[in-house]
Parts: sequence; C-alpha cells; structure tokens
Amino acid sequence: MERAIKEEKRVFMTGNEVVAWGALAAEADIMYGYPITPQNEVMHYWTRLAPKHGRKFLQTEDELSAGFTTIGGVLAGRRAFTATAGPGNILLQEPVSMAEMMRLPMVMAIMQRGGPSTATVIYSQQEVNLTTSGGNGEALRIVYSTATHQELYDYTIKAFNAAWKYRFPTFILGDGYQAKMREPLVMYNPQDKGVEMAASEPFVGKEGKFGEGREPAHLRNAFSMEEELYEVVMEHIQDYNKITPQIVEYVSLGCEEADLVIVAHGIVSRAAVAAQEKLRREGYRVGFFRPITLRPFPVRALRKVCKSTSKFLVVESAFGQLARLVKEALFGLEAEMDEIFMPGLGITSEKIIGHVKKKSELKV
Repeated sequence: MERAIKEEKRVFMTGNEVVAWGALAAEADIMYGYPITPQNEVMHYWTRLAPKHGRKFLQTEDELSAGFTTIGGVLAGRRAFTATAGPGNILLQEPVSMAEMMRLPMVMAIMQRGGPSTATVIYSQQEVNLTTSGGNGEALRIVYSTATHQELYDYTIKAFNAAWKYRFPTFILGDGYQAKMREPLVMYNPQDKGVEMAASEPFVGKEGKFGEGREPAHLRNAFSMEEELYEVVMEHIQDYNKITPQIVEYVSLGCEEADLVIVAHGIVSRAAVAAQEKLRREGYRVGFFRPITLRPFPVRALRKVCKSTSKFLVVESAFGQLARLVKEALFGLEAEMDEIFMPGLGITSEKIIGHVKKKSELKV
C-alpha cells in the first residue's frame, strides 16, 4: 500500500480532519459510518481522502449497522473503523460486545456530545461510562482519552496498532470541542518514527483447509453451557490483565510533594495542567494526574500518588464519571475527594484556580 503521508509536515486543521488523516496514516482500508454531530466531518474528510489513496467508505443505515459492518470488514482482513457520538455510541455497544467476545480488532473514534439522549450536539465528557464499560460483558476494551489534536493523530495510529496487536476493541475518545476547533499539529508517517505497524489479516476465508496447514478460527459469541462461557471469558480476562501494563498510559506532574492532586482527562486536562502550573508559581503545593487510558485505568500509578497525598480534586465535564474510575482505583486507601463537576460545559483554568484557592491551608 502506497504511503499516504510521504514526509513530516506541520498542518492546521480540525480534530475530525485529524482523525481521518490519522486513520489514513494507520493504513486503514475502509470506514463504515452514519452521520451524527459532532463527528460528521470524520466521514466527510475520509470520503475526500479515500478515493485518492485507494481506500473505501460505506454509509450504513444507522450506527448499529456501522458497527456490524466494521466487524464484517475486520473478519475479511480489512483495517476497518467507524466513528460516532452520543446516541450513536449507545447503538455501537452491541457490536462492540460482539467484537469483545470474538476478540476482533475493532477501532472507533468517539467525539463526545452532551447527554442524556439527544441533549446537545456540542460537547461533554459524559460518554466515559458508556465508552469504558458499555454493553454486556466485562468491558475488555482499550480507551485512549485525547487532549490535543496532536494526540488525536498519535492515538488514532496507536489505536489501530493496539487493536490489531492485542485483538480487543479500541476507542479514541475525543469530544465536540476537539472535533470542531482548529489547532496545529505535525503529521508524519509512523514507520518514519520507528513505529512498527501491527499487520492485519483475514479471520475468515483464509487459504487452505483448517487442520491441513492451519488451525481453525474459533469465532464464537454464543455459548450453550455456563461452564463453557466461564472458561472463555476467564481466558479473555487473563489475556487482558496480562497486556494491561503494556497499554496503560498516564501523566503525573508534581505529585510527589503535593498537598492536593488535580485529576482530569481529555481536553479538561489542558485547563487542569495550566491551573496546576500557575498555582505552583504562586506557592500552592498542587500536583496533576491525567489518565490517558481510561480503560485499562492506571490504577497502580494513581495508588502510588495516594501514598504521597490523600487529597484529590477531580475535574470533569460530567457528573462523576471520571470520579467513579478514580474512586474505584483508590478503593481501600484513605483518600479525600473534592470535585468540580460541570456536565456538558467547558472548564477553564480560572475556574479550577478559584476553587483551589478557597483551600488556603494548601499554600506554602
């Protein structure tokens, strides 16, 4: 396949356009999708790029169909992906559960919008619960929460690699602000950065006969016996736990000597780290912790932070969805939790700084 990006270049574009280019750089073959704001332009840009680079696109009748056709493409050996938001993410959970059971490398970009239901088409961080643990099953999936356009590009490439390497459904979790705003980034060919792309291969229709030169593919998502299901699920869980240390990512700043640690993810983490830096300059002993992988969550890293400080401020554009993951990670430890919960609203560094300064005992 001809390289879509032949040399490194600095560009200025929207986040949706970045995802399309990132998928192209990750050697995606085809996108299946259905329009829903604020991810529409992922489809629009992909349909412009695809014919120029020998790739394909199919618009389905809804997001449920987009998910299942993505699975069909993957079974045929295509590096297939989809993108959606809000109510579309809800419909996507059924095929995601199927991909989880069948261990298929399904890739999805989610641009979060306000909820519940139709709500707004603008922005939120209210799809964390849904994306990290939606569907029936054990939520054996990988979720990268991005904060910048550069990360949208980097982690779109990484999502394809992780999905095909580990064979678990993989999400790029963005939001409506990232989708629509423009900012600079550097696009590159991953091979030029030393990134070895995991190869894709068909799961059905392989050459030859099973038992004669190749093993059969056990692609099942339905089981008649409870004991059989238990054995299969436990094997998947063991595989997931084994690869977790290789997947989990986070950012930790100034937590070793902090009296308070601000925890945020995605685009809100940009405001949080700006607040942490300003508060530090003013003499407040404040740290910053950002989970990049929301699933698997960086449990060990956060528990290590809790040994230095037991006070946490969780900041999110939802009502406790990140906080739920934080509390689960710190279960059994002594931790004091504070929060700024603003469902569907952007959060500024000034908002965080004002909140922290009310706790005057934190100042040196």
